[in-house]
Formats: sequence, structure tokens, C-alpha cells
Amino acid sequence: MNTKTSLIILNSIPILLMMGLIPIISNDYVLTIAYIVIIIISFLFKREKNELYILLFGFFTMIIAEAIFVSTGVETFVRNSLLGLMPLWLPFLWGYSFVAMKRGIKILNL
Repeated sequence: MNTKTSLIILNSIPILLMMGLIPIISNDYVLTIAYIVIIIISFLFKREKNELYILLFGFFTMIIAEAIFVSTGVETFVRNSLLGLMPLWLPFLWGYSFVAMKRGIKILNL
């Protein structure tokens, strides 16, 4: 496996872990705390300039986008602990996904 592929896989581990926890942890509040811990640990291992801003951008942008999708009936969620629309943990997953995408693009451009 080449270096770029390995780096992209390593950067994907936190997201894969987050997604894997969804069916295991049914309490949205506990799952949200787990996501926050995973994000903090991930940033302790590696954090580049402006990644916190990228995380926050993804967090708030996706709250708005998901709210629009839900309000139009395009999406529905069984778990709706955030504003009665979506799971509380979902914006954290999306926010960190933005960070992972930024890192993946940087790796591909090396």
C-alpha cells in the first residue's frame, strides 16, 4: 500500500469509529460525549492550523443543511435529540468529516 493511501486510511479511523458506535450506543447524549472525546483525542494526535475553524464550519453548516433536508421531507431521523430534527451527535460527525476531507485533499495534493 502506498503512503498516500495509508495516510488517508489513518485519517479515516476516527470517522469509522464514530460511525461504528452509532448502532452500539443508543443514547444520543452519551454518543455525543463519545464523539467529543474522539475528536479531542484525534486533535491531540494531530491538529493543523485552522482545523478547529473547519470543524466549526462543518458543524454549523451541516446543522443548517440537515434542518433544510428534514423540513422538506428529503430526510427523516428516528433519533431527533437536536432541535427535534436530527440526532445531537450528527453535527459532530459532520464537523470532523470536514476536517478529514481537508486532510485527505492535502494528502492527495502532496
